[in-house]
Amino acid sequence: MSENLLINITPQETRVALIFQGAVQELHIERTLSRGLVGNVYLGKVVRVLPGMQSAFIDIGLERAAFLHVADIWDSRSHDGNTTVPPIPIEKLLFDGQAVTVQVVKDPIGTKGARLSTQISIAGRMLVYLPQDSHIGISQRIENEAEREALRAKVQSLQQPDEKGGFIVRTMAEDASDEDLKTDVEYLRRTWANITQLAKTKPVTTLLYQDLNLAQRVLRDFVNEETDSIQVDSRENFLMLHDFAGTYTPSVLPKLQHYTGERPLFDLYGVEEEIERALGRRVDLKSGGYLIVEQTEAMTTIDVNTGSFVAGRNFDDTIFKTNLEAAHAIARQLRLRNLGGIIILDIIDMENAEHQAAVLAELNKALSRDRTKLSISGFSALGLVEVTRKRTRESLAHILCEPCPACSGKGQVKTARTICYEILRELLREAKQFNPREFRIMASQVVVDMFLEEESQHLAMLGDFIGKPISLQVESVFHQEQYDIILM
Repeated sequence: MSENLLINITPQETRVALIFQGAVQELHIERTLSRGLVGNVYLGKVVRVLPGMQSAFIDIGLERAAFLHVADIWDSRSHDGNTTVPPIPIEKLLFDGQAVTVQVVKDPIGTKGARLSTQISIAGRMLVYLPQDSHIGISQRIENEAEREALRAKVQSLQQPDEKGGFIVRTMAEDASDEDLKTDVEYLRRTWANITQLAKTKPVTTLLYQDLNLAQRVLRDFVNEETDSIQVDSRENFLMLHDFAGTYTPSVLPKLQHYTGERPLFDLYGVEEEIERALGRRVDLKSGGYLIVEQTEAMTTIDVNTGSFVAGRNFDDTIFKTNLEAAHAIARQLRLRNLGGIIILDIIDMENAEHQAAVLAELNKALSRDRTKLSISGFSALGLVEVTRKRTRESLAHILCEPCPACSGKGQVKTARTICYEILRELLREAKQFNPREFRIMASQVVVDMFLEEESQHLAMLGDFIGKPISLQVESVFHQEQYDIILM
């Protein structure tokens, strides 16, 4: 079983695709103008304490105040193993105007502000540092008990007698040398020391620590023993990642490659087509069945249908085989679309208890490769299965699309910015294949306006790079997703 990571980088965004056994399993997008906040540490200011909700709003310098619940405030008593003491009310822990060091644990999504915690954790390649804690935890994915104890002993030997702070040993540390662990520990200590120093000298709403960008996080978090290659299509960023890997993740270096092919990297592996399919409602199964995926603010529902699939004369067998295939398709769609929160699976009704157990087992097996924390219920009385998947970043559809103005928000269309970025990629693709005197972009008013205002710099940069003039023309009959590129 092999994995390949593709990293497509342009000035306006970074896109990452994880390919497993030839199929796209995960897509990650980080836009330069709206980089994710998860992992960032801020010196915040309490703007309002809400005793009734046991929560507080914290100003961290964003457009909307962030949200801190009492359960996310670090309490030394619970970390000392004392679980019988009732939690301290939030009004006794925080007051209006107070400065507090907080970390973003969930990005702003929709109308909701960022979710915060005062329980700081700093991730390295091998370890996660918990500066306020004292215990050493081991990843649940490391199952061998002897190996778990050996890793715990190694990390304990690296701790100084008077040192405060604990660690979580990540799966990546399974085959790590003592020197690798020592390097990670020293890096994490330096990072935390820098954060605490800045918190003493900087004003409130200051960013104290910014987590790595998407490309760097890929090298830190995604690469494992199954990873065959990491291909980067930007030479400048390949060199930057090569330097980063040499310093922090040297084991990654042999797998890091600069892609120099004529065809765009994502075209070569069919990723662009996969992105288009991942924005649709319907997912076809090889057997003829299909899934219908519906996203709402409250939850996501996935409905399984047999469609044209008929396996012989036994209809129960048809349903069972469709549900088994659907289990793998559902697991893939959760990762591909980055669906989080409550997910309701409407599995086709099965009367056979053994079939139900087999489908649940297949679903658990298919989801075992998912890095995101999740839980799965059994079948309800109505034949539904509930999955909860931790939501820390926006889903693929939320990044690329917006509510459709023509149907009062009942559907969705790609945002003007998403269309602009598609056009920029297409221009680069056409420039490599042909040699016109100039390009003319014909698009809707909203897309042309975006190019003239917020995306004018990226359009000018591309024009300079390909050495051809690029003009814009509004087509009043084009809808938002429609465009044409004329080679002149």
